[in-house]
Amino acid sequence: MYKILVCDDEKDIVSALKIYLGAENYEVVEASNGREAVKIAKEQELHLILLDIMMPVMDGISALNEIRQFSNVPVILLTAKSEEIDMILGLNVGADDYITKPFRPVELLARVKAQIRRYMMFGGGSSAAEEEKQVIRIGGIELDDASKRVLVEGEEVNLTPTEYAMLKLFMENPGRVFSPAAIYQTVWNESYTGSDRTVPVHIRHLREKIEINAASPRYLKVVWGQGYKFDGGGR
Repeated sequence: MYKILVCDDEKDIVSALKIYLGAENYEVVEASNGREAVKIAKEQELHLILLDIMMPVMDGISALNEIRQFSNVPVILLTAKSEEIDMILGLNVGADDYITKPFRPVELLARVKAQIRRYMMFGGGSSAAEEEKQVIRIGGIELDDASKRVLVEGEEVNLTPTEYAMLKLFMENPGRVFSPAAIYQTVWNESYTGSDRTVPVHIRHLREKIEINAASPRYLKVVWGQGYKFDGGGR
């Protein structure tokens, strides 16, 4: 059974989420502020965190920043429409997705399932004896899909499952231009609204981890008016 931490200071929202998630056989643990969320994330094995942004004691962004120091568990931010700037900051800190309150249960559950599925694929799956080792090398970047490790110039980098899925998509298709819609539909496995800023923020965050100079990327490049592509870095 997958365990989900729901962190929100509004009891009605927590109660509703427990009903939605319980109906899908998820185990739910609760927190009412960011400090409690960090403590639980350190002490328990979690498969997903639903994290509100505006909370007492410690806000969601601060909690996320601390959690990312020791865990790559998927985090979906719960945001209000007025919190767009905080949402962008959260994505930069390491959130995998966000959903705006009030949310539809069907949409929430779809995002939860997608994140957990990606996390389990990233963290495990078949053993090395059950699958052929697959290593992709482009320039100074090496992606080992059997161990889910990424090396940049020989140094291992710590990617979230979402960042790993995005990098894998690009490295499996070097030179191919992907529109934001195509990236979102492939990585997040759901339809693209056309106004979502999630993809550009994750692209920027991925660049910060794999590029020597994120402002002048060697690998992950923009094709103006079309999307993004992955180049060989000039080698």
